[in-house]
Amino acid sequence: MDPEQIPLRDLHLPEAIGWWPLAPGWWVVIALAAIGLACLVRHYLQKRARGAARRHALQQLQNLTAEFEQHRDAIAFSSGLSALLRRTMLAYAPRDEVAGLTGDVWLAWLDKDLDQPRFQSEAGRKLLELPYRPPSDAVSAMELVDVVAAVRQRLATPVGGRP
Repeated sequence: MDPEQIPLRDLHLPEAIGWWPLAPGWWVVIALAAIGLACLVRHYLQKRARGAARRHALQQLQNLTAEFEQHRDAIAFSSGLSALLRRTMLAYAPRDEVAGLTGDVWLAWLDKDLDQPRFQSEAGRKLLELPYRPPSDAVSAMELVDVVAAVRQRLATPVGGRP
């Protein structure tokens, strides 16, 4: 028989295996990746929410400092510092633990969780005394530097070791 007359056809290769529909293993991998991403986003948002009071308080401290530099009213500045510190600590810790504290007990509580006590020293005493000074007393900006540094450290440090 003549080979040219034999009805042969070329070889036909099967189609390449496509990506779709995905195998069940890929669906599991996608689901695990989505769950992991959702957990990371949730953790980030919770951490950011815990730091919101701290960021707001530090911004308010910066605003108070800028206002003091403009007006040079040390009495109003120290009153604002004291009020800011009280409000922020009420946001950081339980109300019944903080709200009734005054004087030396308040200063001791403010020193809690700090690396070194800043409020039971001269800076804390100034924080208690400055708002009640007569307006005629001249208060220099240098007297307030250590008070502002102590307040900034207290605002930036979480209470009870919570980040």
